[in-house]
Formats: sequence, C-alpha cells, structure tokens
Amino acid sequence: MTKIKNSKQILSKKEPEKKLLLALKKKAGRGVSGRITIRHRGGGVKRAYRIVDFGQEKLGIPGKVIALEYDPNRTSFLALIEYQDGEHRYILAPHQIKVGDEITCAEKTEIKIGNRMKLKNMPIGTQVFNIELEPQRGGKLVRSAGGTAKIVANEDGFTHVEMPSGEIRKIFWDCFATIGQVSHPEWRFRDLGKAGKRRLKGWRPTVRGTAMNPPDHPHGGGSGKSPIGLKHPKTPWGKPARGVKTRKKRWTEKMIIKRRK
Repeated sequence: MTKIKNSKQILSKKEPEKKLLLALKKKAGRGVSGRITIRHRGGGVKRAYRIVDFGQEKLGIPGKVIALEYDPNRTSFLALIEYQDGEHRYILAPHQIKVGDEITCAEKTEIKIGNRMKLKNMPIGTQVFNIELEPQRGGKLVRSAGGTAKIVANEDGFTHVEMPSGEIRKIFWDCFATIGQVSHPEWRFRDLGKAGKRRLKGWRPTVRGTAMNPPDHPHGGGSGKSPIGLKHPKTPWGKPARGVKTRKKRWTEKMIIKRRK
C-alpha cells in the first residue's frame, strides 16, 4: 500500500469555528437498549462534531473560502465559507479548491468547481457530488473522500446520474448538486502505520470468525488455518452472507436504470 505523506499541507492552521461545533457523545457501538449493535467499536479520542451545510441554503449569495479544515468525523476535508451577509458555514470541500476562491449556490450559475446548482441546468458529462435525493432535503449521495458522480442524461423530469459504484439511477432534476469531486481523494491510500492509531479512531481489536470454535461463529471450526467451516457462509446471527441482496428500500428500485457491477 502506498504511504501518502503530508497529505494535509493544504489545510489552514486555525482552530475550528466555535459556533459551528457540537458535543459528540460516544455510543461505543451500543444501541438505544444499551446492547452492542456494532461490534469492535469503543474508546478513541474525544472529538467535536462540525455542523455541515449539506444543502447550502444561501441561494444567490456568493461566498468566499476562508479556510480548509480537517474533520475527524468524516474522510473528506471541510471548507469554511464566509458569505456576503457575514455568516460562516461549513461545506464539504471540493478537490482542488483553494482559500480565497468564491462559490455560489443558485438554480443556474457558472460551471465551476464548488458551485452548486440544479441538475437540470448542468451539461451532460459534468462531475458532481453531494447530490440531493429529494428536492430541498439536502445532499445525501456521494459525500465520502474522492467521490464523484457523472451526469449522463436528462429526460422527463429526471436526470440520469452514474454513481461511483457504476450504478446509473434517476434523480429528480430539480435536486441540487455540487460541481467537482469530494476533497482528499488520496484517503484510500492511507497507511495508519500501527495498531494504536486505529485505537485512537475508536476501533477495538477484532478476532477472525475462522479462528473461533463452531459454537461461537458460523465460520468457526476445522484444524489449523482452515477456510470457512460451513458450506454456505453466514453472519454471526445465522443470516446468509456473501452475494445475498440486503437492499431494503424496494420502492427506490424503479429509479435504478443499471445495477452496479
């Protein structure tokens, strides 16, 4: 794995905006009943949550990038925007945006990295991210580091968007999206270097299922470094795994034109 050094040189040397911070209470992988619902989570360093404007509701008001900041709660960087009315807001930083650049959110605006507009007003082939799934509900799709989708077609009130997974789906063309690619694409090549770094991120040690006994895990059993014990792999709760469809929101299937590979 390639080790990326000094990947955060572009970040501003300033403290986070205090008015845009919230206390983040730790759950340690436990649900409302207090039981562990996500295994191998717990501990980690204390971190505050940054309030991110995924919708960019400041329509028609130009904003200026005054800082690029690290966010411990997500893989991408954040851009601190100062609007002409004096308000500050965090947004997902587009790749290659710089301090001093100006952005605009409007129904139709200039095709420029960081600008946000309705899908129906973008040319075919435009790369976008932070896409709304429903109008005026804020960006929901393509928000992780390096993510980008591509506009393929416009027809009958829908825009056909090719997702990072290769899936092509229809989205209402009145939905907003940001032009460009999510910042920090080199995140996928990161090298934590040691187990302690992973513990600081809240991950606890993990035991492989194949190393357990048959009563403890469906993959357990066998001698030595044996493969999965059962003929058909299952989760620790006995549900089929590997290749089984887990999609629950069936009502959105009509919006999918082409499945991901």
